[in-house]
Amino acid sequence: MSHAGVGAAGAVRAGRVGPAVFVRLKMRLVAGNLRGSTQRLLGFVFTVIAAVVVAGFGFLTMAMLRLADDPGVAADVVTVLFTVLLVGWAVVPLLAFGLDDTLDPSRLALFPLRTGQLAAGMFAASITGVWPVATLVVMAGALVGLAGGIGGVLLGTVAVLLQFALCIVVSRLITTSLSGVLRTRRGRDVLAVSVIFVILAAQLPNLLLNGGFSGDPMAMLRDVASALRWTPPGMAAHAIADGGLPAVAELALLAVLTVAAGWLWIAALRRALVSADASTQGASVRNARSLLGRVLPDGPLAAVAVKELKYARRDPRGRVGWFAAVAVTGVMAFSLSRDGDGPTGVALAVAPACIGAVMIGLQACNVFGIDGRSLWMNSTAYATDRAWRTDLAGRHLAVATIAVPLLTLLAVVAAFLAGDLRWAVPAALTAWGILGVGLGVGALTSVFLPYTVPDRLNAFTGAAPGQGGVAFAASFGAMIGTALLALPVAVPVLLGLTWVCALAVPYGLLVSWGGRRIAAKAAFGRYPELLEAISKAA
Repeated sequence: MSHAGVGAAGAVRAGRVGPAVFVRLKMRLVAGNLRGSTQRLLGFVFTVIAAVVVAGFGFLTMAMLRLADDPGVAADVVTVLFTVLLVGWAVVPLLAFGLDDTLDPSRLALFPLRTGQLAAGMFAASITGVWPVATLVVMAGALVGLAGGIGGVLLGTVAVLLQFALCIVVSRLITTSLSGVLRTRRGRDVLAVSVIFVILAAQLPNLLLNGGFSGDPMAMLRDVASALRWTPPGMAAHAIADGGLPAVAELALLAVLTVAAGWLWIAALRRALVSADASTQGASVRNARSLLGRVLPDGPLAAVAVKELKYARRDPRGRVGWFAAVAVTGVMAFSLSRDGDGPTGVALAVAPACIGAVMIGLQACNVFGIDGRSLWMNSTAYATDRAWRTDLAGRHLAVATIAVPLLTLLAVVAAFLAGDLRWAVPAALTAWGILGVGLGVGALTSVFLPYTVPDRLNAFTGAAPGQGGVAFAASFGAMIGTALLALPVAVPVLLGLTWVCALAVPYGLLVSWGGRRIAAKAAFGRYPELLEAISKAA
């Protein structure tokens, strides 16, 4: 066959690439990542179960609006919920790290596909998954709760599909537009700081209620829904509820907005495919030795601790967790200090500090993941489980070097807001003890539930494809385990027995030592499995 014939055949095959190819590609990637790994399979099953629970609860919530005495209230609730879903699809992919790595446009940049083909295929891949299906099921509940008659159901179906399409397109528009920036360290730093504002925004209703703004809930709902009436979610909700010619006009406008967002996405995709990747640009490296490195004697412990501190300083993903812990603790301290019906006494200072310690402890739930394939070099030096204990101790020392001053500051702020600075002492001591508990539990999850932290920073990745469930299980398991093991020291202090705080630090050190000992022995025995789990292609 001539070269011209081969080129023509290739062009025909390329022209036949449609959305179905992308769907099959995504399904095969997901199936391939699950094959041969019981851990990833269990994580995927857990994700599916969570999505089914969310879908069922959301659908029932929407459907039960049919029982509302006032149809206007039902429409207002759906308007607010549709808006929350749209905002969630716009924000969560930027902050969740690892929502769906298969949608990164840079991975398809070298394929001979037109931008329109790529956009259609990526849209089809975007709606393929358990969480898009769960979102669609929740939205479909509005048909049961609002639609009336055959015409209402038909118009409502169109409204739900347009709202769902708008969520997907807006999500892809934002992630594609910012993907180049978010691959750089500076972009990830900006994103890390933005997490604080997202957390504060999520706590705003609670702050308003505790600040004396708790008026009539129905009036507040009407005011919010009135402000959102002519937004795309508001038009979709009222098209389902109202029906008739006004609904047709609203759906036409919603369709135009969805198409416009799709056109902007295609334009952003075209630009992203031809723009230089700023994440590959070099950066200057400073060789200054850290203060901790000058204090500790030379050896494996100091080497590991200094390395981990450099990771904490240079990797924006690590800073997200630190910023989130500080923000949540500050918001809780402020909220509890103004809540007349909440806890009283020393608990006002101890509770926020303890929660901050739990969240900071989550930074150690996957300590080997950031090393990736380079962990193989440890096999040349770690000949015993004692070497693994030293490695874990160095990592924990690095976390404590940052966390202890932070928790001290948070305890002082919480005590100040609570009205008695003396409460900072039990708050800080209890928080330090819980931090030790979190480090011990994190050592276990790092060995038994490890996952890959991709080398390349981008807006789509926080774990390798197929390991999102494992990452969630590690974080959730570490949080629950830390909370349960912290009860013996936290509960008495919260109830006013402040002398127990003197036992918190020894207790935390004991749990941390025990966790390191068990984890080191397990890591020495299952080193190949550990290395495989943190070395997945991402």
